[in-house]
This record gives sequence, C-alpha cells and structure tokens, in this order.
Amino acid sequence: MNKTWLITGTSGGFGRAMAETLLARGDRVAATTRKFRSLDDLAARFGERLWRREMDLTANADVEQVVAEAFWELGRVDVVVSNAGYGLFGAVEEVSHEQLVRQVEVNLLGSMRLVRAVLPHLRVQGGGRILQVSSVGGQVAYPGLGVYHATKWGIEGFIEALIPEVAPFGIQATLIEPGAARTAWAGENADWAHPLSHYEKSLVGAMRRRMSTAGSQAFAGDPHRIAQAMIDCANERKAPRRLTLGSDAYEAMHSALKSRLHALEAQRSVALSTDADA
Repeated sequence: MNKTWLITGTSGGFGRAMAETLLARGDRVAATTRKFRSLDDLAARFGERLWRREMDLTANADVEQVVAEAFWELGRVDVVVSNAGYGLFGAVEEVSHEQLVRQVEVNLLGSMRLVRAVLPHLRVQGGGRILQVSSVGGQVAYPGLGVYHATKWGIEGFIEALIPEVAPFGIQATLIEPGAARTAWAGENADWAHPLSHYEKSLVGAMRRRMSTAGSQAFAGDPHRIAQAMIDCANERKAPRRLTLGSDAYEAMHSALKSRLHALEAQRSVALSTDADA
C-alpha cells in the first residue's frame, strides 16, 4: 500500500535518497528544502506525487504553515522524516556565538519545531510514524564536534520522552543513528569554526585535518542503503526506539555503551550510599 511521506532536508543526502526511492516505487512525498530548484528534476519525473515547499526550520510560523498545508492538501501524511541538519566543526572554544546559536536553532530546535507542528495533525488522523534523524553522534562524542553533539544528544532526549507521550494516539517514533556516510555532511554543507593555534596539535586539530581532507568516499555509509533501511523501518508494525546504521556506528556505539555500563557498575556502592535513611 502506497504511503505519503513528509521529509525535510531533501536537497541532498539521506533526504534526497529517500525521496527518489519513495517516488520511484509509487509513494507520495511532501519534500521541504532550503533549495527549491534542487528538486526540479524530481518534479519533472514524478509530477503531482512530489509536493514541495521551501521551509525555514528556524521560524515557528513557517514550519507550522508548511506542515498545515501539507496535511491539508495531501489529506494524510503517514510518515514524517525529520532529516534536515548540518555539521559544525570546531572546538567548543573556537565556535563563535553566532555559529553555536545557528547550529542549535537548526539541528535541535528546528527538529523540535517540526515534531511539535506535526503532532496535532497525526493525533487527529489517528496515528502515524516519526523518523527523527539523529546520528552515532547522539550516543558517542568526538573532539571538535561538541556543539553538534549537543544538538544530537538533545534531540535524543526529546524523542525518548515523546515516545510514551504519544503512544496512546497511535503515533510511534524512531531515532535514526547513522554513522559517517557518503554525503555532503562534512563537505559543502558543513560549517567550520575559525581555528585557534592552541588546538592544532590536539585531537581537535587531528579531527579537523582528517575531516577537511577526506572526501565523502572515505566514509563507509551508502546514502541509498541508509535511506532504504529507514523506509523499511517505517514499514515495521512496531517501531524500534533506535535504528543504528553503518558498521562504524555499530562499533562506536557498542564500545561506548559497554564503557558507560562498566563505569556505572563501578559506582554502584557510591550511588546507593547517597540515599536518605529510611
């Protein structure tokens, strides 16, 4: 049975790959992007099955209006994919205040605005699915990406709390946690802080050199395979809380979770000792 999807960030990367795959199989896609003309070729190929709008995730009124138009004009949206976002590279000290605010506005608050805007519509129609694109960086943190990680760890807590809140309305949500993929995330779509010489010989400098010189082909993740895994996930009757995609994401998260559990268990006696006497 064909579905209707609302996908943000469709000018490239996972969003574009999902839109192409879904349209090719006969689904309808409501695509939002900052680059309207980037979807001209899909509009020419798929006609009215592609509904597209420009949308500014940093503006509440814009998000609410575009979402309302999509549900009204299409009648129903089965799956919402909150995908738009970008990478910000730089040590915490290097990132400017303007860069910090912009990253939080787009990656964290933008995703929260979208979810909040679609919830009333999903509730009224009796349910639906939300796929929130996070990252392996929502579970693991690397030097030189502190502000980016703050947005991904933040959206994970938001969705974790949301899941039980909306379950009674037939709404399910999944956190998508891909590793590094062959997209423009670390290339033309990325933002870079002004480097400080103090960090050049540190792990931050090493990360900066690696990311600035490595082409997207250096990464393991295939955007189309990741997109297909996300589509398959949305077709499952019961949504998984998380979907990890990529060998690098699996290994990094497995190691991080084991390490955190070990550290927690080592603190058990201290944790219990701070309870008040009965």
